[in-house]
Amino acid sequence: MALSDFDLVLFGGGGDLAMRKLLPALYARDRAKDLPASARLICVGRHESSTAQFLDAVNETARPHIPEANFDAALWASFCNRITYVALDADDLATYPALTAVMRRDPGLTRVFYLATPPGLFAHICQNLAAAGLANDQSRVVLEKPLGRDLASAKQINKDVGEVFAESQIFRIDHYLGKEGVQNLLALRFGNVLFEPLWRREWISDVQITIAEEIGVGNRMGYYENSGALRDMLQNHLLQLLCIVAMEPPLTVTPDAVRDEKLKVLKSLKRFTHTTLAQNVIRGQYRAGHVGGAPVPAYRKEPDANPASRTETYVAVRAEIDTWRWAGVPFYLRTGKRMADQLAEIVVRFKPIPHSIFAQPTGSFQPNCLVIRLQPDEGLHLNLMAKTPGDGMRLKPVELELDFRETFKTPRMDAYERLLLDVLRNQLTLFMRSDELEAAWEWVEPILDFWEHEDNEPIPYTAGSWGPAAASALIGRDGLQWREEALPEV
Repeated sequence: MALSDFDLVLFGGGGDLAMRKLLPALYARDRAKDLPASARLICVGRHESSTAQFLDAVNETARPHIPEANFDAALWASFCNRITYVALDADDLATYPALTAVMRRDPGLTRVFYLATPPGLFAHICQNLAAAGLANDQSRVVLEKPLGRDLASAKQINKDVGEVFAESQIFRIDHYLGKEGVQNLLALRFGNVLFEPLWRREWISDVQITIAEEIGVGNRMGYYENSGALRDMLQNHLLQLLCIVAMEPPLTVTPDAVRDEKLKVLKSLKRFTHTTLAQNVIRGQYRAGHVGGAPVPAYRKEPDANPASRTETYVAVRAEIDTWRWAGVPFYLRTGKRMADQLAEIVVRFKPIPHSIFAQPTGSFQPNCLVIRLQPDEGLHLNLMAKTPGDGMRLKPVELELDFRETFKTPRMDAYERLLLDVLRNQLTLFMRSDELEAAWEWVEPILDFWEHEDNEPIPYTAGSWGPAAASALIGRDGLQWREEALPEV
């Protein structure tokens, strides 16, 4: 589907996200000839700078994030010619004429305003765009997380942005939904008949969703100290993945059909009480250890850290969904920094066989397990029991593997590339609706309240491990293990 001509205005155009992800993603789409020849990128920042000076910064900061195999000097120069830099104060309407002066006047032109800024600026930017006459029916606005700190602030963001833009013009971005593995989870579930009869409480033992990072907070301490793992990862990425796993088949893949089903999942999550919170939520904070063989400091010893910080860098939650399909099936969600490995995966574990007809005890059979790997290598893995070669009937675990890179020889598209194309195509399926956002915060907020009013510290865990031992105890109460603990030794 060919894209219409557009002006994309990137607020926070000189920021980390723009340089690491957005500009390289747009270059990749330009290299693939997806962008119209006259489409333009207008990068907005606070610092006074000429476009030439800004492009020097783009060359120095964004260019290294483009794989060498994908870099073409002539194409890069052509892409940079699309970029104009505008200095303005997002809070000050009096500075917006500088933006108005470079915007094209064509009433049929698509205008995209990408707000890669702190959420406290969302309302002011939208109001000033409207007052400057820049927001119209052809406009779209993209909101980067964090979309609030709690339910009240999320509702306020929805209200403020909604006073300028209709819901159909608002793209609340979650880059995990742009990953190939998530797209293939939808295809696996709703494009095949194989798993649907088994995709329910009668056959599934548990579901584990993990997003683990080896890195620490890096240069994001100012943000992370006021956010933590729950707000930064669980409220958005992990809950969105849970929705894709657990939702009922939508009528179509149109935006509201999919988002209606995701909303039902969020509203069906069992609410926590004071007692169940203490039993089902673990928060941790990394201490000094080794990652990749190199020593790393404790969170409280990171640059600019609060030495008495109680911010969590790890969270694990046992959740349940009160529906006919999922009643009684535990969903384990966890995320953390300075973990043993860098991975994002969804593990659907099926129930064990009820009886062994072979000369092996039932307990020696590993339950079938479907693993949807989102990073670092996207693919599907299905664990089965199979007979070993030779005389006798001896079974052992084997794995069927689908590696997307090997199976599909076409170049892979980065999550931000796909989502930016969806914005430009006006396709909302992979973006959160306002009621989804509020339902997610409504479920998470009791955890935040509990931590705020309980005088307890995050549980320390060693950097380079899989998190606090309490997380293993959390899943162990159900007679289960995290996937890496359950894998047989080689």
